[in-house]
Amino acid sequence: MSSPFKKTLKIAIPLLLGIGLIYYQYSSFSSEQLKTIKSYFKNANYFYVLLSVLISLFGYWSRAYRWKYSLQHLGYQPKFYNSFFAVCISYLMNLTIPRSGEFTRAVILKKYENIPFDKGFGTIVAERVVDFLIFLLFVITAFVLQFNKLSDFIFSNISPNKILLLATIGFVSFCAFLLVWRWAKWPIILKIKSKFNGLIEGMTSVFKMKEKWKYLFHSFFIWFCYLMMFYVCIFSLEETATMSFDIVIMGFIFGSLAVGFTNGGIGAFPISIAKVLLLYGIAEDIGTALGWIIWTSQTLLTIILGLTSYLFLNIFNKN
Repeated sequence: MSSPFKKTLKIAIPLLLGIGLIYYQYSSFSSEQLKTIKSYFKNANYFYVLLSVLISLFGYWSRAYRWKYSLQHLGYQPKFYNSFFAVCISYLMNLTIPRSGEFTRAVILKKYENIPFDKGFGTIVAERVVDFLIFLLFVITAFVLQFNKLSDFIFSNISPNKILLLATIGFVSFCAFLLVWRWAKWPIILKIKSKFNGLIEGMTSVFKMKEKWKYLFHSFFIWFCYLMMFYVCIFSLEETATMSFDIVIMGFIFGSLAVGFTNGGIGAFPISIAKVLLLYGIAEDIGTALGWIIWTSQTLLTIILGLTSYLFLNIFNKN
């Protein structure tokens, strides 16, 4: 299979999946329900939507600022605007190929700051590990607060046999990887191992850096911004303005998972929000409208910041 064809598939499959989910949701509503959803958009209080976008901007800034601590530990002093532009462009890239933004960030700093790709990418992997652990805290909190509702939702959408099968496949694959990594002498494995040293150095920089507490502060602040971005938007609709905070956390968790499911959550994000809120007696059309309001505003922000950052990246680095 040719490389251009592979790249096309990587973009097309998640995008088509998202479009398929949009069509599925659209076709599942009656004409009356669609009119109702449109009315929610028309009557929404967009002050809270704009406030949500503003909060997201702080999250972008904090992510770029956090990055400097791990890079400084490795002996690099990138210009902040290059780090910020790289972060914004990475979010935009994730709308095309999921998780491609991480590679893009490292490539940009390699080009404009001469930071080795493997070390830069290692710091990004470390960020993802920290982000995953913080997200796990949200999941644990949700299980504690809403265990019955959450377990019902999971097992009503994914059968226990399928969960067990996926866990078994994952475990066997992991064991096979460890055996190959430890004993194989293939040239490709040896080459990967040599590159892996720089990656490990970047990843472990989190635990060895002098400014690790500031790094952790920004890590929690980033997720605080994500949560507040979601929370503020519930006030844009009268029907969701009185939602309790534990329901907000539930919606936030499944919305975050949906973002990784397709290109930036296209199609999947509104469906996830609608399904979660339906568990708490909030009508599906209301949940769908809220999901689309949040997703549309954040996606537009991502596109605008990504494109302008790409432009400014070249302007600021002319010399």
